[in-house]
Amino acid sequence: MTHSRILALPDEEATRRLGRALAGRARTGDVILLAGSLGTGKTTLARAFIQALAGADEDVPSPTFTLVQAYDTPRGTVWHFDLYRLKRSDEVVELGFDDAVADGIAVVEWPDRLGPLTPRRHLLVALAAGEGADSRIATLTPHGQWDTRIGDLTP
Repeated sequence: MTHSRILALPDEEATRRLGRALAGRARTGDVILLAGSLGTGKTTLARAFIQALAGADEDVPSPTFTLVQAYDTPRGTVWHFDLYRLKRSDEVVELGFDDAVADGIAVVEWPDRLGPLTPRRHLLVALAAGEGADSRIATLTPHGQWDTRIGDLTP
């Protein structure tokens, strides 16, 4: 049974801490889906996740225009997808999504664009605006192997 976990993120640093905490639990083959409207912290969380694995000095630009960026890390390749501009879900295959899921760790912004290609095993992190200007609410919903990894997670 899938249980969601709701976390209050009072500021941008808390969003980064969540990204780093998730990176500490990530494994090859993981898919992390980052959902939320514009400005809710998807790229901030993804950047912290990637820098936790690739090194704090790693430049992690938003892949809004390139659609995907790949980063070599000691745990394998981390693929950062931004699917905002996709028109059809099958376009993600051309970006190397199958390779990312098979041999790396995939972090996907705008996962609704995956449609039927959404992997059954994934962690959905839905971000929403909180009460304060920089506060967010993160709802983590595991599907598959993440079930046992988010139980004691604290950002």
